[in-house]
Amino acid sequence: MKRRKMVVAAGFCLSFFTGTLMNLLFIPGFEHHGENQQQPDADAPAGLRVDELPPVETATVGRLPELQRQIRERLDEVLRYRQKRAHWVGTGPLERRRLMDLEQRSEWETYKGIGKPKNDYDQSQPTPAVSKATKSHREFTRESVLGCGSIDNVTNVQYLGSGYTKAVYKATVNSSFSVALKSVDFGGHDMENCVKKYGSSPDCYKLASFKIVKEMTLMESLQHPNILKLYGYCYQDNNNIKDTVTAITELGSPLEMIQLLQTPWEERFRICLSLMRLLYYLAHSPLGSVTLLDFRPRQFVLVGGVLKVTDLDDASVEETPCSPSSPSDCLMEFPARNFTLPCHKGRCEGVNEKRNLYNAYRFFFTYLLPHSAPSALRPLLDKIVNSTGELIWGTDETLVHLEKEYKHVSEASIAAENYRCWPSYQHDACLLSVFSVDEAIDVCESHAQCRAFVITNQSTWTGHQLALFKTGAASMTTAPGKLSYIRLGAAES
Repeated sequence: MKRRKMVVAAGFCLSFFTGTLMNLLFIPGFEHHGENQQQPDADAPAGLRVDELPPVETATVGRLPELQRQIRERLDEVLRYRQKRAHWVGTGPLERRRLMDLEQRSEWETYKGIGKPKNDYDQSQPTPAVSKATKSHREFTRESVLGCGSIDNVTNVQYLGSGYTKAVYKATVNSSFSVALKSVDFGGHDMENCVKKYGSSPDCYKLASFKIVKEMTLMESLQHPNILKLYGYCYQDNNNIKDTVTAITELGSPLEMIQLLQTPWEERFRICLSLMRLLYYLAHSPLGSVTLLDFRPRQFVLVGGVLKVTDLDDASVEETPCSPSSPSDCLMEFPARNFTLPCHKGRCEGVNEKRNLYNAYRFFFTYLLPHSAPSALRPLLDKIVNSTGELIWGTDETLVHLEKEYKHVSEASIAAENYRCWPSYQHDACLLSVFSVDEAIDVCESHAQCRAFVITNQSTWTGHQLALFKTGAASMTTAPGKLSYIRLGAAES
C-alpha cells in the first residue's frame, strides 16, 4: 500500500511539473491577420519542453557535457528575449500577459517553472525586471491562433527548400489560405553534424528546435510590416521524437536579385525604401537594437510585392563589449573593407545598426538604386549609396534621404496648391508639357516650391502629356485618368 501511494505521489508531481512548465515556456498568443481568420485550436501546446535538462547549479555549468551546455545557452537566449518583451509590454498600454514570478527561485526551478501561475494580475502594479506571465495556455488559445488542428488537414503541401537548420514547406489551410510551415530538417546540416558528433537525436533535435522557438519569439515581439507574420505553431511527436515544433507563418516568394534588377526602377526603389524602414525599426525596436547576423537576400521574401525578412533565428540584440584601450574590440570586418567603431560605456557604439546598414549597402543599395534611375535623382542616390558604403550616416539619416523621393497615387488629382511658372499653359497655375514622368520629376526638382505634380489625361498636339505642378497635396481628390506624384519627406501643406 505504501509503495502504491508513492507511485501515485510521483505521478502527481510529474503532472504538476509538466503543467507549470508549459505556463513558463509558452509561445505567447499570435494573431492571424487576414480574411481567412482561423478559430483557435484548443489542443495547441504551450511551449517547448526542456524536461531532460539536468538540474544542476550555475557553478557547475562549465562541467556539463558540451551538447547540454549548448542547449542551455540557447534556452537562456530565448528566455532573455521573453524577459525583454515582458518588461517592454509591462511599461505601456499594451500589457497583456505575465510569466510566473521567478525572482526567488533557484536556476533549475526557473527552467522548470515550479510555482503557482499568477493569472489574477492587476495591471496597475509595476512590472518587475524579470520575466512575468499572464495567462494560462487555455486562456491564450482563445486568441486567433493557427495550431495543430489547423495543419492536420492541410492540402497542396510542397517542399520549398531548407537551410542549415530548417526545412520550409508551402501548404494550404481550409483549401483557400496558403501558409509556410517551418520545422527542423532532420536531414539538414545541423542535425546530421550534431548526431554524428554526439549520437543523440533527441538532444540534437532539442538544440536545433530552439532556433525555431527563438524565431517565433522574435516574430511575435517585433511587429512591423516588413517582418514576416507568425500565424501560430504546433507541437507533435515525429520521427520517434516527442514534441517536434512547427512554425506557421506568412507565405512569401523568394527574393531573386537577377529578376529584381530587371524590374522598373520605381519597384527597386520601393524595395530599398522598405528595407530602410525595416532597419530603422530594428535600430529602435522594443527589444533594443537588433542586428541580422545572417544578412543576405536569401533571408528576405516578397509577400504581395512587399519586402519582408523571413529568418530571425540568427538575429541578436547583444552589442559587442569593448575597452577604450583596445580599438580592435570594435573592428567590423567585411569582405571588401573593415570599420572600427568607437567604444562607449563598455560597448561598441552602434555596432548592430551599422552592421545592418553596411549589409544593406553591399547587398541591395549598390545594385538596385543607381541602375536606370531618373537623371534628376542620381545625385541624391549617389550620395545615399556612398554615405551608406562609408557608414557616414546612420539609419535615421539614410531613411530621411530615401524618403525625399516620390510616391504615386493612381486615379487622383490635387485641386488646389497651385503656383505660377513660365511658360505655362494656364495663367494662374504651373501647367507644362512633359515627355515622361522622369522629365516631370526633373521639372519639379528645379522648382523650389514644387512638392507634387499631377500627370493629367490631356496632351499637346505633339503628343506630350500635360503635368500640373503643385506646392503640396493636401487637397488631393479622386480623378479618373489622372496620376499624382508626391515628394516623400516633403511637407504636404
